[in-house]
Amino acid sequence: MPGHGETRILPYPADLMYAVVADVEKYPEFVPLCERLKVRQRRVIDGREVLIADLTAGYGPVNETFTSRVTLDRPQLVIAVEYIDGPFRHLDNRWTFRPAADGCEVDFWISYEFKSRMLSALMGSMF
Repeated sequence: MPGHGETRILPYPADLMYAVVADVEKYPEFVPLCERLKVRQRRVIDGREVLIADLTAGYGPVNETFTSRVTLDRPQLVIAVEYIDGPFRHLDNRWTFRPAADGCEVDFWISYEFKSRMLSALMGSMF
């Protein structure tokens, strides 16, 4: 299964970077390929905010919508995304933010597999 991870040091506070990534409804404004995002449900479970969201990604004439569960763990500065439904066989995504000297360390990890070989060939390297 394809996966990708990166760690970056950024000159911003960890809580600020967490807030930017946690504001999923603004993704269409700055996330590449994200055309729409709709939060269908919001609730608090064990002190963490849990969202059910539909994200529509587009590349050229192809648009695909998938549903995921986004767990916002503000005290731990962790955001976890779990796949529910859509064009993937599997999708997991995790963001971790840690305070660092002069800013923060951001860890990003994603693992995914498309159901369709054609879609994988078209969007696989973009996603």
